Amino acid sequence: MGTRPVPEIPAPLFGAPDRRRGFLVGLVITAVAALTRFWGLAHPTDQGTPVFDEKHYVPQGWQVLTGGNWIEDNPAYGLVVHPPVGKWLLAAGEAVFGYGPVGWRITPAIAGVAIVVLIYIAVRRLSRSTMVGAIAAVFAICDGVLFVQSRMGMLDIFQAVFVVAAITALIADRDQVRARMHRVYLEGRIHDSDFGPRLGFRWYRFTAGVMLGLACGTKWSGVYFVVFFALLAIGFDVAARKAYHVRRPWLGVLRRDLVPAGMSLAVMPIVIYFVSFIPWFTSETAVYRYEVGNQIGVGGPFAWVPGAWRSLWFYEAGILQFHAGLTNSAGNHHPWESKPWTWPMSLRPMLYAIENGPDQCGGGECIRAQMLIGSPALWWVALPMLAWGLWRWLVRRDWRYATVLTGYAAGLLPWFADLDRQMYFFYATVMAPFLVMGLALCCGDLLRAVAARARARPERRALGILVVAIYVGLVVANFIWLWPILTASPISPAQWHQQIWLPSWS
Repeated sequence: MGTRPVPEIPAPLFGAPDRRRGFLVGLVITAVAALTRFWGLAHPTDQGTPVFDEKHYVPQGWQVLTGGNWIEDNPAYGLVVHPPVGKWLLAAGEAVFGYGPVGWRITPAIAGVAIVVLIYIAVRRLSRSTMVGAIAAVFAICDGVLFVQSRMGMLDIFQAVFVVAAITALIADRDQVRARMHRVYLEGRIHDSDFGPRLGFRWYRFTAGVMLGLACGTKWSGVYFVVFFALLAIGFDVAARKAYHVRRPWLGVLRRDLVPAGMSLAVMPIVIYFVSFIPWFTSETAVYRYEVGNQIGVGGPFAWVPGAWRSLWFYEAGILQFHAGLTNSAGNHHPWESKPWTWPMSLRPMLYAIENGPDQCGGGECIRAQMLIGSPALWWVALPMLAWGLWRWLVRRDWRYATVLTGYAAGLLPWFADLDRQMYFFYATVMAPFLVMGLALCCGDLLRAVAARARARPERRALGILVVAIYVGLVVANFIWLWPILTASPISPAQWHQQIWLPSWS
């Protein structure tokens, strides 16, 4: 079979070239993230007890730790509706620091630092720029959602960090595939097969599958990211084979990539999910462990299924039933619930804790309140970012925005399928990383655009840098302004009213 000439293809670029500076910037970012996440971690509390949904997960984490089996074995807790991975992480902090606010929140704080670092790494690789990666990290540090959730004994920050780790791995996998394809191209083997080369085992993609499994093992909504990220990975593979002029790129992906991708990104998360239930299977006292003969009949068409698996099915069906019944039409209402169309701009935040009275401030009247709220300087420009990102993706075929918007969509769109369900703004925690990543890419686009025209009019470069610097400064200033209601610091009633910018915030 003859071969046809392949157009010259430039060597692919992977990450920013300034590795030493990138490492030093990463250290500074880690230190700042740690300082903000760990400062005053013991506050607020509800008279020494957990606040808001910490009241569910903190005791479950403690029970997982003290029950001796690393799984819930006390049905008295009642609300056992999430898989165990996140509760293991809460239990790890409680094992070191005890059953107190620092013990409840130390591992979420560590996850909060990790998510900032991962965002820096991901955006630095997406943009090939340490500066743009640093801008994304500053945005992540200053976002109210990521900040507050990093200081709460809840599960959402754990799911978010696993999701961001998965997308970071997929970005690295894309770069690795391009490098392998380029090597085959240079060796003149790109047309040895109409389907393109086999790419070997892909550890980054395997890692992404493990992270997605841990996300599902934290909360079921991780399955949305399994679906969206698997489609994204297939899109990356098709684009790579097209870029190197493989004759039949789609068929090449079907024959070379689809099954390995499915094993890593679909089968692996399922395996990880069930592996997380090993303590449940090995426990004699785990909740719902022995339901065959109690709430499950011993006969029937599924009598051949082992009792442990039938009991697990009962357990999982109970979780599904609980969530399916948590609807407005069934009379379930909460004063701080919100619907997904309000999430992109953080129009309906959540009040986690509030105390008021003279005893809270040493004699003067004051308020201590903690709200989960997205920093307006970030969240109020979400729609322009989404519009720009969609244009870049669909018109200019910019894979960077395809990556970011896929993650954002996985965190938002599935919730529109059942609007009757009771929902809360903290579900948007997994959207926040992709929001700040997209905004950082927009800043990078502005800097690159003005740099490209700097020869003709050098003042434009300075103007572009000034605009981005002012915006970053505005984000930092907004975070400082919100600090009292993100940390439940004492403020006067007048200051409290100044913090409430919209009627929907109260």
